[in-house]
Amino acid sequence: MDLNYNSAAGLRAFLEQEGLGMRKKYGQNFLINPRTRQDLVDALEAEPGAEVWEIGPGLGAMTALLLEKGFSVRAFEIDPGFAQVLKRLFISEKGFSLVEGDAMKTWPSQKESPYLLGNLPYNIAAALLADLIEKGRLFTRMVVTVQREVALRMSASAGSKDYSSFSVLCASAYTVKPLMLIRGPSFYPRPKVDSMGVLLEKRNTFPCPALFYPLLRALFGSRRKTIKNNLAGFAASRFGKAAGLPAEDICAEVLAKSGLKDSERAENLGLEAFLTLANLLEEYDHYR
Repeated sequence: MDLNYNSAAGLRAFLEQEGLGMRKKYGQNFLINPRTRQDLVDALEAEPGAEVWEIGPGLGAMTALLLEKGFSVRAFEIDPGFAQVLKRLFISEKGFSLVEGDAMKTWPSQKESPYLLGNLPYNIAAALLADLIEKGRLFTRMVVTVQREVALRMSASAGSKDYSSFSVLCASAYTVKPLMLIRGPSFYPRPKVDSMGVLLEKRNTFPCPALFYPLLRALFGSRRKTIKNNLAGFAASRFGKAAGLPAEDICAEVLAKSGLKDSERAENLGLEAFLTLANLLEEYDHYR
């Protein structure tokens, strides 16, 4: 099979030869820079024999590298045409398996793995990472390529312009480290925005309190409101009057115990503050 992973012209010719096309809805972009591909695989720091989930293998450029290093690869591919190419290329390779379909729907049925590598489609990157974290499917190390804007949100600190609930969500499970900026010419087709490679290493403090994720969404739901107002709304919807206290009183008690000011806003709070609030609210949760 004549397939040159490092050439936009070569990939275009191969797609034409195979009667395949790029589907915008899948957010497909091939990483044609061989050095960048190698650096991303090396950042996994996995030992030969380790199993790696690969999200969005495309035509198999990263897959080939992973298999060459002696890893077992569980590849998740949504495009039926690309899946057929992957089967032709790798189905006889020891340690290769293919999961066809939307990774957002197929991953829960797959056994756990310590590593994940993914050139994630821009349109699902944040949603997929959030889904994995909230459902407790964590990896020892993840190396993902995402849109630069998403990478900045993933690694943002409290009080910065890129800080969001997604920043806290990522920090709750991983330490997040941007690895490299990847410019448009490194891809085919060339995207209009830059990408970044990001390393995520699992924290030892996971899992979070059961209330953590719904509370996080509530506190960032109305960014202009103070945590007092957002917390009162959350308490009212979560507990109603079952706790024997009005939501305002629950809010006042929790804030007093946490040491946080009523006027503070979620965008200025770090991970530990959200964990503290979630833990304090747990004592009321049994009233539901």
